[in-house]
Amino acid sequence: MSNESPSATSGPTAEEILAMPDSDYMNNVQLEFFRTMLAQMRDELLENGQSTIAHLQETAATPDEADRATQEEEHVLEQRIRDRERKQIHKIDGALDRIANGTYGYCEVSGEPIGLRRLMARPTATLSIEEQERHEREERMFR
Repeated sequence: MSNESPSATSGPTAEEILAMPDSDYMNNVQLEFFRTMLAQMRDELLENGQSTIAHLQETAATPDEADRATQEEEHVLEQRIRDRERKQIHKIDGALDRIANGTYGYCEVSGEPIGLRRLMARPTATLSIEEQERHEREERMFR
């Protein structure tokens, strides 16, 4: 992510957010920064979904088997991407809900702060780095 503000017109930059003291963690300015970032991500995903739907609808049937197979593969790929985007929208909605109920930015397991840098990289994160690593280790052990 660039050091630009999620809102191109106003609001603090990522650098300004990161420069805030730890004692200001998840203050109103930070929450609004992440709310704006998440809303923009959501809007982009919805826009991508609409263009995917439009593309799938405008594709003409072709009598050539090879072309038809290629089209079907492209459709499968687009549908996978769309499914991934749908899951991401669900995560974004969850993050926006956490902002609304005051739990955003805190690990859902330990209750500790997730950290601004981690949230900048993955604004939908629900676990601190330590808990995420523990979760991934457990996942690998039980596969």
